[in-house]
Amino acid sequence: MRVARLAALFTAVLVLPATALPAQADAPPAPVFKDGQAQPVFDPADVIRENVWVTAPVDSDHDGKDDLVHAEVVRPRATQQGMKVPVVYQASPYYAGGNDVANHNVDVELYVPGAKRAPAGPRIATKTVGPNAAPISWRYQDYFTARGFAVVYGESLGSGQSTGCPSTGDVNETIGAKSIVDWLNGRATARDAAGKAAVADWSTGKTGMTGVSYNGTLPNAVASTGVEGLETIVPIAAISSWYDYYRNDGAVVAAGGFQGEDADVLADYVYTRQDRAVCRPLIDRIGVDQDRVTGDYSRFWDVRNYRNDVNKVRASVLVVHGLGDWNVKTDQGTRWYEMLKARGVEHKIWLHQAGHADPYSLRRDVWLATLNKWMSHYLYGIDNGIEREPKATIQREDKSWVDEPEWPLPGTQDVKLYPWPGGSSKGKLDTRNPVPGKAAVETLADDASKTIEQLAAAPSSGNRLLYSTTAAKQPVRLSGTVKTDLSLSFDKPAANVTAVLLDRAPDGTAKVITRGWTDPQNRRDPARTDPITPGENYKVEVELVAKDYLLAAGHKIEFLVASSDHDYTLRPKPGAGVSVELNRTSLVLPVAGGKPALRAAFG
Repeated sequence: MRVARLAALFTAVLVLPATALPAQADAPPAPVFKDGQAQPVFDPADVIRENVWVTAPVDSDHDGKDDLVHAEVVRPRATQQGMKVPVVYQASPYYAGGNDVANHNVDVELYVPGAKRAPAGPRIATKTVGPNAAPISWRYQDYFTARGFAVVYGESLGSGQSTGCPSTGDVNETIGAKSIVDWLNGRATARDAAGKAAVADWSTGKTGMTGVSYNGTLPNAVASTGVEGLETIVPIAAISSWYDYYRNDGAVVAAGGFQGEDADVLADYVYTRQDRAVCRPLIDRIGVDQDRVTGDYSRFWDVRNYRNDVNKVRASVLVVHGLGDWNVKTDQGTRWYEMLKARGVEHKIWLHQAGHADPYSLRRDVWLATLNKWMSHYLYGIDNGIEREPKATIQREDKSWVDEPEWPLPGTQDVKLYPWPGGSSKGKLDTRNPVPGKAAVETLADDASKTIEQLAAAPSSGNRLLYSTTAAKQPVRLSGTVKTDLSLSFDKPAANVTAVLLDRAPDGTAKVITRGWTDPQNRRDPARTDPITPGENYKVEVELVAKDYLLAAGHKIEFLVASSDHDYTLRPKPGAGVSVELNRTSLVLPVAGGKPALRAAFG
């Protein structure tokens, strides 16, 4: 979420040619729409830029005063001639850069109830990104101001020129971001740099929020309050539950590429307000309450779960996510999307093949047209049919794009596959029958020093179990969430469990389709640790990160079971043994076309 993720934030602005707006003596300037899209009729260089500090009804730094949210407003100069405009609003904790912080050490032993825990060891230093000295900008700023929208940048509490404290998704952060929507609708007060009252009388009050990563997460948070005036959000690579960003079913799990980051680290990173002491107690408290020991779901995480308030969402939602995003994993977007869909919220989804990315860099012209129509419809009320278009736009593995009626693909059904003995080298993955007869048990020994990719490439290994279908006779599409029901026993009272789905190409190379993790001590509930008795058998379910994937003809589906995942889980010393009873283990795939399609491919 931080450091490398800031690169896109300060990308040079889009330069567009401006055309003159015909003057009318008896009416203020007005936007122009063609083919349902706002046209660039205003000069994006002829804008008014102003700084305001909006009063938020929260005192997160406990100084006895309401927090102030700093915002920069960029609006067409035509707003001084009577034109009222809606707002495209990006809230962010990153505008002022970030601090030098240290990630947690992940080479630690796993939690065992009642056992003494060894020291965690030194934290690992990370690099910082300095603040942007120029006025805040954005690649979409000129695009929108040229078309008759204002752009507003809001600095999260505890960052930049805002007061208050950062809290990585807690309620105070949401209140701070929401206060700007309230100000735009006359429900909150603000002052300018001279201390004079600042009123958004140039605004219609209609607001759309968008952004990438943390900047896309804040729209989810604000929408979950049901605030009036927030008409739409476009969350890109955004979090909908912070627990699922830093944990998974009781396991402490990293955001891809940020091993050892956690809620306290991120809060410390974005704590860039001038007073660098007042929020220290709060950030230290986060470090305790986040609980890197048990990994359990708790009240700390529950207040950071925007899915709890999906029933309050009034804004339409265009979800954008990368199928290759292992930082903010794809199911952060798809779970939110499916819940919004079930609640009847107006919705649309874009899924692309890249990672933690903005589709602007992938399909610029079509994306801008879609975004323009979306904002024109929901902020200006233009009847352009965007809400009646196909709900899902998906980029396929060959980089082509398809529009589909919905996601997951209608007609997708869960189908079970069954592993057969031979997993230390490669066992069969049967599409019809489980292993018959007496218990068939296979074992592996944990070795967190080996990556999943290394384990998948090894012709045989005592550190993983691997099972494979035959080569597919025709393509097979997976659309949704892969699950595995495992029957496991352990020779120690604590172990990680990792499940991985692979695509094995005809040349023998393997690609991770998706993966998932769990702590078997949380087998009944992510919020509760139940001790493991060595030698006892347990049913353990692992949900893998949701994906949409097309397996090519001639390729095989493979299922890998391991304990620790070097790049994502905590990394205890090697040696923990895990046994899998194959007779009571299955893999569940969301197959487009269901069982007939799977059997047509694999027999």
